[in-house]
Amino acid sequence: MAQKRKQTVRKMLIGFVGLYFVICGTLYFFQEKFIFRPTILSQDYTYKFTHPFEELFLKAEDGGIINAILFKNKQPKGVILYFHGNVGDLSRWGAITEYFANKNYDVLVMDYRTYGKSSGNLNETLLYKDAQMCYDYLKATYNENSITVYGRSLGSGFATYITSKNNPKQTILEAPYYSIEDVAKKRLPVFPLKYLLKFEFPNYEFVQSIKSPLYIFHGTDDAVVPFESGKKLFDKTFKVNSDFIIIPKGSHNNLNEFAVYKEKLNNILFQ
Repeated sequence: MAQKRKQTVRKMLIGFVGLYFVICGTLYFFQEKFIFRPTILSQDYTYKFTHPFEELFLKAEDGGIINAILFKNKQPKGVILYFHGNVGDLSRWGAITEYFANKNYDVLVMDYRTYGKSSGNLNETLLYKDAQMCYDYLKATYNENSITVYGRSLGSGFATYITSKNNPKQTILEAPYYSIEDVAKKRLPVFPLKYLLKFEFPNYEFVQSIKSPLYIFHGTDDAVVPFESGKKLFDKTFKVNSDFIIIPKGSHNNLNEFAVYKEKLNNILFQ
């Protein structure tokens, strides 16, 4: 009887170990599916927004094509370079960023590789280069001190990188993370994520080089990027020029519904 129990326990352990390695393999080989959730648009898709805009196709050094929307105003207060979240495409994010255009800001929002009409290999270094290409595109027309960099969720990784390498007027982060590993650990604490993840997006490193004003918005009830991750990121900032705006009861996708978000954003951009 005891021998049978030992065999049963041994089989269970082997099964658990096997399942553990299967999950590790899935995380390693299919992590792009978890991090990036694009929708695809046909190349002849026509964007429809109420605010005047230009559609751009920017060619990267490796041949990737980055599709972007540039909302225009006659006498803009400045320009916002907006890096969107991990779900959807410009048909959605253009409508969201049109809010800023209607407040008299020019706005450039890009679709990442594999999103919408954009193409190219998904690679962290190449994604940073795409972000810099968009920043350089704006610098050719706008004074750098009129550029606001805005990063939402996944996009905070590109926003912090760009600001750490350039000198925009200010940076706004909405629901940002400390790093991709930090967020993943909350869901998968027993896996060696440091060795499995191909994407780092180390916001905590980039923010330490940011000296221009930096504003972080985070909801306390965020179930996608934990509030603690955003707060830990703020603790790495140069606090003299940074502010952490807490949205009580705010979740991941509804911060713009709260008065504190609207009031603070109004003070930062629209006054």
